[in-house]
Amino acid sequence: MRLLIVGSLKGQLTTATKIAMDNGASVTHAESNEQAMAVVRGGKGADLLLVDVGLDIRDLVLRLEAEHIHVPIVACGIVSDARAAVAAIHAGAKEYIPLPPDPELIAAVLAAVANDSRDLVYRDEAMARVIKLAQQIAGSDASVMITGESGTGKEVLARHVHARSNRAKRPFISINCAAIPEHLLESELFGHEKGAFTGAIARRIGKFEEASGGTLLLDEISEMDVRLQSKLLRAIQERVIDRVGGARPVPVDIRIIATSNRNLADAVRQGTFREDLLFRLNVVNLKIPPLRERPADIIELAQHFIRKYAAANGVPARPLSADARRVLSANRWQGNVRELENTIHRAVLMANGDEIGADAILTPEGDRLDLIRTAPAVAHATLAAEQVTRALVGRTVANVERDLILETLKHCLGNRTHAANILGISIRTLRNKLNEYADDGIAITPAGNSDHRAFIATA
Repeated sequence: MRLLIVGSLKGQLTTATKIAMDNGASVTHAESNEQAMAVVRGGKGADLLLVDVGLDIRDLVLRLEAEHIHVPIVACGIVSDARAAVAAIHAGAKEYIPLPPDPELIAAVLAAVANDSRDLVYRDEAMARVIKLAQQIAGSDASVMITGESGTGKEVLARHVHARSNRAKRPFISINCAAIPEHLLESELFGHEKGAFTGAIARRIGKFEEASGGTLLLDEISEMDVRLQSKLLRAIQERVIDRVGGARPVPVDIRIIATSNRNLADAVRQGTFREDLLFRLNVVNLKIPPLRERPADIIELAQHFIRKYAAANGVPARPLSADARRVLSANRWQGNVRELENTIHRAVLMANGDEIGADAILTPEGDRLDLIRTAPAVAHATLAAEQVTRALVGRTVANVERDLILETLKHCLGNRTHAANILGISIRTLRNKLNEYADDGIAITPAGNSDHRAFIATA
């Protein structure tokens, strides 16, 4: 946790600094907005800015936004001025803290930013095997690839590996490759020099330099443009980076952890991911099973989230009823741990009585989860549709079209006329497509006749 305190506040922030450091934060000071920008550009970085309410908070927010620096701001002041607090919130601050600082309040703010929901909670044997492997390799500097569906807890596991590594006291820096536009991602990763492009008003240290000595998490790396992948490969191989517009290479000392919810071997075959980069990143693969394949974790996680959100909302931490446990255990949790967490958050708020009952286990729309379960046939069809959709992601239209045509032709036992009717194209178009595929060396189902089975298949 890196805290940047901006302003002086007549010495009151010295107390806040001590409280923050006692709670495990590393603290940097800046007297003004200009100094604060220099700190966040210069590689020290920050996970939270604690800013004197007397400074121009709106100006600081706009400066950060202009340079695509995303860090929350909490305002603080030595007077209980409601108008100043409201103005700070309107200017872009997330919260207002009165000074002198209350130790519990400071600790709560730091905990909220650090996000205690990142605790690693598990009981199922399937997850235990993954954790055991993670702990075995944590002490090395080997690159790690963490794979699994969205919401399974890939970043949580990455932080677990970092916390048990020799770099635990150094920065853990995360960047979501899917959330940053392609034209900005290179600058975010490698930094830039002043004047390197329009809007580059000062030198900016990138995530590689910010993470030097520690761990860099490349979240959803499969979404990175293939052209930028070559520059990333060089950085990993040679442990040097080039800032955008820079004249000389900059050495870095980092461990790389990458995550993906896609099959990168398929991406390599499709030409959207470099095979040599995959080899560099995939020294150790930690594959997190989906929540539906680790049933013993469901109730364990649910109880963890009950304690968390009960404390956050000032309500009792009620136990789960037997019916509620059955509802939770029977659900497929397509959104995995993230979906379960949101469901339990709602349940904590909606529950009445001494227990959390099945009537409090609700969908986002407010419907009872146990009353909207689909019939087995519908559930099977839904799952099949989801699997087909996932199989299409990342493929080209031409490849999908080719497979559809060839599978339809096979289904019709080679009968071109029936296949064309099913596909909704002319027989001439079909024959032209098949000729193209044959020229590429692809096996084509031999022409058949008007077999009655083909007619049945089209009915």
